[in-house]
Amino acid sequence: MIETDRLCKRYGEFTAVDGISFRVEPGQVLGFLGPNGAGKSTTMKMLAGFLAPTSGRAKVCGFDIESQPIEAKRALGYLPEGAPSYGEMAVADFLTFIADVRGLAGERRRQRLDEAVGRLGLGAVMGQRIETLSKGYKRRVGLAQAILHDPQALILDEPTDGLDPNQKHQVRDLIRSMARDKIIIISTHILEEVHAVCNRAVIIARGRLLADATPAELEARSRYHRAVSLTCTDPVALKQGLIGIEGIAGVEIDPQDGRLTAFPRAGKNIYPAISEFLTAKGIDFSELQLEQGRLDEVFRQITTAPQEARA
Repeated sequence: MIETDRLCKRYGEFTAVDGISFRVEPGQVLGFLGPNGAGKSTTMKMLAGFLAPTSGRAKVCGFDIESQPIEAKRALGYLPEGAPSYGEMAVADFLTFIADVRGLAGERRRQRLDEAVGRLGLGAVMGQRIETLSKGYKRRVGLAQAILHDPQALILDEPTDGLDPNQKHQVRDLIRSMARDKIIIISTHILEEVHAVCNRAVIIARGRLLADATPAELEARSRYHRAVSLTCTDPVALKQGLIGIEGIAGVEIDPQDGRLTAFPRAGKNIYPAISEFLTAKGIDFSELQLEQGRLDEVFRQITTAPQEARA
């Protein structure tokens, strides 16, 4: 597993990471979420051995990142923020260099190179210098080097940054396919990434861990959890009719698109009552939807709330 215990990183009087503790086990894809400057990349760099912690401990597959750095790095694949590499090298030369660094040899070396190149779709650019590649291709080269040695654990810092929608889909499929027997941490500020590949999410802000739950559990904290939304021709009139239904705490109309949303009282399921009301009154409507909750709203609540309220 990957585990941290009160991990801290300070620069003088500034604390970038403040006592973060968590553990990730095989089969889990952990979304490491937070606003810009929250401490995500700093935490990733400490786990990967690029930065030494000021205090606290971390282990990768049982190996302490400070006392057993070589063993920890051998078990880890790491994609840093921005996917840095050697721009003057051709893609083929760079991946061959990484294979040498990782100690790959013989048939296994050939198999791992072929798989990484095939999975990331790099065949067409193998002879091209990395500095001439698009941002998306540079990211794919970075991903290829991270998975080249088939590591037990992966730490990916913004893995789909710069990719077009088709490439994002491809990378997410790759992450899901590897998740069955690997430990994967994805640092991101893109909330759709959490829905796409993660089965657990940690939220940090100002260097502190503020939430650790499944995406569904986080969505359940949203005021939109089990709310009912729909589109109709006269939302103002419908709003007046819905207010009197038992279990409805309030009704709002989106000023941008006129979409109406009814919010339930705690523990109430208002979907059947609203559906029956619409049918009984013969109201034309579309897109009647029971909402699971909105992760972006929960993210804002957690990361912007005053410290006393969060405590």
